[in-house]
Amino acid sequence: MTQYCHFPLLFAYGSILLWTLVAAYALMITTLIVAVLSENRNPLKALGWVMALLLFPIGGTILYFVFGRSMRNVKMISRRNRRKLLNSDSHRPLPKLSKELSPDNRQRAMLGYSVAEAMVYPSNSVRIFNDGGEMFNTMFSDISSAKKYINLQFYIISNDNLGQKLADILIERARAGIRIRIIYDYVGSFGSQTAQLFNRLRSNGIEVHSFFRIQFPEKLGRLNWRNHRKAVIIDGRIGYIGGINVAQRYVDGGMFGRWRDMAARITGPGVVALQHNFAIDWKFMGHELLTDEVAECDCDTDHRDTIKDVMVQIVASGPTNRWGNTHMLFIKAISGAKKRIFIQTPYFLPSEGLLTALQCAALSGVDVRLMLPRKSDSAVLTHASGSYVEESLLAGIKIYFYEAGMLHGKLLLVDDDFVTLGSTNFDYRSFEHNFEENIVMYSRDVNNAIADLYKKDMEDCSQIKLNEWNRRPSMRKGRESLCRLLSPIL
Repeated sequence: MTQYCHFPLLFAYGSILLWTLVAAYALMITTLIVAVLSENRNPLKALGWVMALLLFPIGGTILYFVFGRSMRNVKMISRRNRRKLLNSDSHRPLPKLSKELSPDNRQRAMLGYSVAEAMVYPSNSVRIFNDGGEMFNTMFSDISSAKKYINLQFYIISNDNLGQKLADILIERARAGIRIRIIYDYVGSFGSQTAQLFNRLRSNGIEVHSFFRIQFPEKLGRLNWRNHRKAVIIDGRIGYIGGINVAQRYVDGGMFGRWRDMAARITGPGVVALQHNFAIDWKFMGHELLTDEVAECDCDTDHRDTIKDVMVQIVASGPTNRWGNTHMLFIKAISGAKKRIFIQTPYFLPSEGLLTALQCAALSGVDVRLMLPRKSDSAVLTHASGSYVEESLLAGIKIYFYEAGMLHGKLLLVDDDFVTLGSTNFDYRSFEHNFEENIVMYSRDVNNAIADLYKKDMEDCSQIKLNEWNRRPSMRKGRESLCRLLSPIL
């Protein structure tokens, strides 16, 4: 009889515990909603997160911690260390811009400096690559000749034939006393096979570190922030930047048969900017502040494909930036176009502002051309990109599907004297979530050379017509619309 007397008491305690948990959970959801609203995001995005938290509390909370948090208030480097770095790499306030630059380019250069502290460097030599095999052959030759240090940064480093060849060369240089540092992205280079490659490099005295290491559950929120940059600095004399990763498919095409991409080799004063951005990433990862010597002279040899006297600007961007650096630069460049806009991108998921700028340009008579792969390395992104085709065609944007393989190049060419390439895709992830890096070249010679490469690639393309596009199956249209909803987090 006595044990039954405890039931009301246990029930009361259980009710109190249940309501305490409900109240705590409601408080957490309310706190998250307040956090979302206080960040003053795009209203549609803020509304989306609020609805997700209210309608799907558990799933919405998990998604928010993985994909929804902002890094806008995070400092990549302290003011004190930034001053040291600026003093060591000869950064000075932006000088009076050369009158050789057009008024439009002066404004673009000023914007790059205002949002990204990106200096403008004249008198560089640049060589453009649109083939991974040719680029790596040249890069490996430069690395083999290194005398002081080698700094490498890639989103993907694979343990395949190409990765092993790079490792062999780096180990040989490390044994010769050259200091070597490698930054890789934890998500992009994830896998046990790649871990074996990194362990081999470390065992030979090479410093290898992931930019963000993902650990469950406390550091799962890092999953959405990826370092997508691809850059190499050799002795402060030679730099590489582009969209090419260290993986065999970037050389032989893999399952696609051909892999079209783009990168630039640079010598001259602009190399200091590549080293500057690498040093900030290195310090952000918790390592020492790098003050490696950088040669600010044009040290290049006379190669037939090298273009001399190029004015360059290296623009880095990431989720910690206030302004969305490359996004702003792209909008500025497109909005000021007078003659032509040529774009290559593997994925086309533009922000509303960028899509409107492209549509305005095309409707104003500017020759706007967009080149995409017929089939990319991501089925979801291919479908999401397809959802933007119709509204682009209606505005007069010419769209070309690359048929010869995988088109992975990231290119924006405007008029006759502006071109930028690098790691930035034409999508939400690159503009908002990834750490990216692009080289901007204010040069008619570079512009013409890349325009010729673009027109050559058009020979392997099919131009898409509106009536043809509208005849695609209804099921495909549905998949495209569904994938488009995921665009902000893809």
